[in-house]
Amino acid sequence: QVQLVESGGGLVQPGGSLNLSCIASGFSLSSTWMYWVRQRPRTGLEWVSKISPDGYTTNYPGYARGRFTISRDTAKNTLHLQLTNLKTDDTGVYSCAKDSLNGPKGQGTRVIVSS
Repeated sequence: QVQLVESGGGLVQPGGSLNLSCIASGFSLSSTWMYWVRQRPRTGLEWVSKISPDGYTTNYPGYARGRFTISRDTAKNTLHLQLTNLKTDDTGVYSCAKDSLNGPKGQGTRVIVSS
């Protein structure tokens, strides 16, 4: 049974940083593309980053490139997302997703960027 559990969110000031984690069980991170996605207030679900099954390819949308970094620890079957230089527009619930933007997700972890 696929299970994804995110953690690491919180309240941070603009310009600050957070490190998010997603512990996966029921499958191996090396078997599929993994995504970080987010749901912001009054907007639809959007992708934040993705990493290939072999871990060598990562992709980001324009707003995330240079600020966010996706990585994984295959020994712990854990996905990470480092968020830096956070902006108020980054406020939202961040989730990890298996296979695609609309794949199985965890419950998410809330990120609030506010002064």
